[in-house]
Amino acid sequence: MMTNLFSVFDPSTSISNLPMNWVSTMLGLLLIPMSIWLIPSRHFFLWNSILLSLHKEFKMLIGYKSILKGSSFIFISLFSMIMFNNFLGLFPYVFTSTSHLSMTLSLALPLWMSFMIFGYINNSKHMLAHLVPQGTPPLLMPFMVCIETVSNLIRPGTLAIRLAANMIAGHLLLTLLGDTGPLLTLSLVNLLIFTQIALLTLESAVAIIQSYVFAVLSTLYSSEVN
Repeated sequence: MMTNLFSVFDPSTSISNLPMNWVSTMLGLLLIPMSIWLIPSRHFFLWNSILLSLHKEFKMLIGYKSILKGSSFIFISLFSMIMFNNFLGLFPYVFTSTSHLSMTLSLALPLWMSFMIFGYINNSKHMLAHLVPQGTPPLLMPFMVCIETVSNLIRPGTLAIRLAANMIAGHLLLTLLGDTGPLLTLSLVNLLIFTQIALLTLESAVAIIQSYVFAVLSTLYSSEVN
C-alpha cells in the first residue's frame, strides 16, 4: 500500500540496507541478447540503421567542420541509455530511474559543464559573443548579457526537469487510474483497461521522444562551443 502518491517513485527497495532500485539503470544491458553483437541479424540491422540515422542528424546539428570530432557518438549513447531506462520504467515493479532529478541532473549537469569549460578555454571570444545577440541596441546590451547568462545557467536544470517531469506525469496518471479499478463496475473496468492500454502506448512514444529531445538539446548546446 502506498503511503503517499509519490511513494512509487521513492528508492525504498533494499537488501541489507543496500538500495536495489537503482540497479534497474543497468538492466537494459541484460535485455539485449549477446548474439546482436556477434551475429548479424534483423535486430542488429534495425538498430544499426537507427544509429546511423541519429549519427547523420547529430552530425548535421553539431556541424561538419566542428572541432568536437566524434562527439555525435556521445549523444547517441546518451539517447540509447535514456531510452532504455524510460522503457524499463513501463514494466511493473521496475523503478524508473529517469523520473528522479538525481539521475537526470547527473546526466545534464556534467555534460553542460564540460561544454562551458571547453568553450571558454578554447574559444572564449565566441562564447562571450553569444551573450549579446546580433543587432542588440547598445542601451539594452547590459540587460541582454544578464538575460543570456541566466538562460545559459538554467539549461542543465531545464534538461533534467523536462525529462523527469514527463516521466513522472505519465506514470502518475497510470497509477491514479489503476487505483480506481476496484471501485468500478465491470463495464467501466473494461473502459479503464482500454484507457490504460492507450496511455501505455502514449508513454512508449513519450519514452522515445523525451530521450530524443534530451539528446538533441544537448547537441544544440554543444554546437555553440564551436
